[in-house]
Amino acid sequence: MLTVKEIYKEYDALPLLNGLSFEVAQGELVCLLGSSGSGKSTMLRIIAGLEEPASGRIFWNGQDITQLPAHQRGFGLMFQDYALFPHKSVAENIAFGLRMAHTPKEEIDQIVRQSLESIRMLSFSDRPVTELSGGEQQRVALARALAPDPRLLMLDEPLGALDHNLRTELINELRQRLHASQKPVIYVTHDQEEAFALADRLLLLHEGRLIQEGSPEEVFRRPANAWVASFLGLGNLIPAARAKNGQIETEIGTLALPTSSCPETLHQGEQFSLLLRPEDAQLGLPAQENALSIQAQVLDCIFFRDYFRIEVTIKDQSLIIYSQQAFQPGKEIFVHWSEEDILCLPN
Repeated sequence: MLTVKEIYKEYDALPLLNGLSFEVAQGELVCLLGSSGSGKSTMLRIIAGLEEPASGRIFWNGQDITQLPAHQRGFGLMFQDYALFPHKSVAENIAFGLRMAHTPKEEIDQIVRQSLESIRMLSFSDRPVTELSGGEQQRVALARALAPDPRLLMLDEPLGALDHNLRTELINELRQRLHASQKPVIYVTHDQEEAFALADRLLLLHEGRLIQEGSPEEVFRRPANAWVASFLGLGNLIPAARAKNGQIETEIGTLALPTSSCPETLHQGEQFSLLLRPEDAQLGLPAQENALSIQAQVLDCIFFRDYFRIEVTIKDQSLIIYSQQAFQPGKEIFVHWSEEDILCLPN
C-alpha cells in the first residue's frame, strides 16, 4: 500500500500542494482529478521521487521512502507524451527498462514477447514507434511501463494527446489492462469522463487540497460542495439562504419547507447553493408542496440524440433542463424539482 501524508509543496513562493494525504491499496485504481494547476502532476512526481516535497512523508507498506532515490522505488511512470524513443523499435522500447535493470537477455526476450502478446502487437515487434498510430503508441508505452513489474504504476494524462473518439475507444481497454495487472495505480487526469469511466476511487483536487474522495457514484450523487458540483458540471447551482421561517429562499423561488438534503447546521441568512440537476426537472405544476416551482421562458432548445437540452430563464437567471419534448424559444413553461431531487451544498 502507498501512503501519502501531509504533503506540502510551493512553486514560485506560492502554495501548490497544501497538506495532501491519501492511500492507494493493492489492485486499486485511484484517479487524481482536478483542473490544470491543481497539483496533480507535481504529486505524481513527488511519489515517483523526481521531486522533493517541502514537508510531508511518502510510505510504501509502512516504510518511509521519502528520501529514497527514484530508481530504487520500483515505481513505473507513464507520461502524457509517452516518451517513447523514436530511434528504437517497439520491442526495444518495451525492453528499455529491463535492460536498465540488468535483466538477463533470455528473460528480457520472454517478457517482451509476453508484453507484445498482451497488447496484441506481436507482429509490430520490429516496427519503429514513429510509424505507429496514437492508440498503438499508447499501448506500447503502457507495456513498457508494466514490463519491469513495478510495485506501483502511475499514469500522467496518458490519453490527453489523443482525439476524443480515440480516447473514448481506448478507455475501456485501458481499464481492463490496468485491473488485469493487479497493480496499485494512480491515474492523473483533468478529464471527468475519463476519470469516472476508469476509477475505483476519485480524489478531487482544488488548489492543492483534497476536496472530496469516494467512488465515482458517491461523488456524482453526493458532491461535497458547490465547487465540486460546478467542476463536474452536475447541474444548475442557485444561490440560496435559509429565511426566518425556515424556508429556503432563492432568486427564482422559495421552497415551502426545508429540503431533507439541507444540513441542519445552515443557519438563518447563511449562504449556500441549491443543486438542480437538469435530468431531474419535471414539467407542469407539482403535485406536492415541497417543491421548487418556477414559470420560465424558453431561450433555446437543442436536440441531443435521445433528449432535448432546453435553456430557460427566470428573473435573469438561466437554467438548463432536459426533456423528451421540444419547445419553441419564447414559450412560457412551468418547471419544478421535487424536494428529494434538490441538494443543498455549502459554498
